[in-house]
Amino acid sequence: MRKNSAKALIKAGKPALGVMLNFPSPAVIEVCGYAGLDFVVIDAEHGPMDPETTESMVRAAEVSGITPLARIGQNVQQYILRYLDAGVMGVQMPWVNTRADAEAVIRSVKYVPVGKRGLAGVRVAQYGLTTPLPQYMQEANQETMIITQVETVEAVQNLPQVLELEPIDVIFIGPTDLSVSMGYPGRPTEPVVQAAIDSVIRQSLAAGKAVGTIARDGEHAKQLIDKGVTYLAGTVVTLLGNSLKQFRAAVPK
Repeated sequence: MRKNSAKALIKAGKPALGVMLNFPSPAVIEVCGYAGLDFVVIDAEHGPMDPETTESMVRAAEVSGITPLARIGQNVQQYILRYLDAGVMGVQMPWVNTRADAEAVIRSVKYVPVGKRGLAGVRVAQYGLTTPLPQYMQEANQETMIITQVETVEAVQNLPQVLELEPIDVIFIGPTDLSVSMGYPGRPTEPVVQAAIDSVIRQSLAAGKAVGTIARDGEHAKQLIDKGVTYLAGTVVTLLGNSLKQFRAAVPK
């Protein structure tokens, strides 16, 4: 199995910079890879990407040297399996509110003895034609990432129990949904919301977990790195949209 370069960066305590992509475009993934980004999250929670579409996007990631991950909207083992079999190297799971939610993700993503992921001679295993399946299983357990999202008051309250689970690589803070859950919809900069975010960061780092969240732009990414965040995800629509608006504003109509 291919090495997960984004996971290697995070395990070394170095920042990994990537984007979330919520529309199907292998070409955009290639651009991101050739631009030097570390990972792309194929956002099947907020986008229309099914496993077949994802497979084409994964191929683009492999060609351009960027780690393909997927955010999947259903914490269901057989549903998650199809994205992993297509070749994504990690799963970012939203709405992980309890330890039981997190344990379900682990069971789906990891093969035995860590989890209960189903095994077959599928694309990600080179169809069983090159690496022996037992060796592939071991490599997959080493290289796949698990990113669980904290985006509700319940998730914040139950974070200490989730942090006890060794296979989780990154705790990802969803600031917008967290602001909604806390009664400040769309206002993640409210002091009380920021205090909750800072608490999640402190607890996660103290437990030896990497922390991730949305980075609006490069300057925001630097601020987050100063707080200890190492999994930094911009969004393609925001970065592209803001760049286009600046381009348009430079030459008034």
